[in-house]
Amino acid sequence: MNKGNADGSAVNKGAAAEQEAVEYLLRQGLQLVARNFRCRGGEIDLVMRDGATLVFVEVRARSRVDFGGAAESISTAKQGRIILAARHYLARHGVDAPCRFDAVLLQAGRLQWLRAAFEA
Repeated sequence: MNKGNADGSAVNKGAAAEQEAVEYLLRQGLQLVARNFRCRGGEIDLVMRDGATLVFVEVRARSRVDFGGAAESISTAKQGRIILAARHYLARHGVDAPCRFDAVLLQAGRLQWLRAAFEA
């Protein structure tokens, strides 16, 4: 799978999308807990806190919609990998709090925040 040009443009675009999502969510009153949590089998783009709730956020950016939009790119398999990573995060950090899975979609110059985009 092509991850972008040799200059890392896809990586840079992904980092820019995550930064835009963080700034938006901070303006909405959430607090940043962690970025890019990785474990064997999964990854979480952002871990945020919304009051007492821990929020695992998937950030998806799409410049085109010909092959499906940003929301459609969060497949059932992808959701499973995010849930797996969330379980690892909770166990590793000894967190016992209500949790939610959100998505921030950046598409065609528009940002959309889907609260409770899917459930574990």
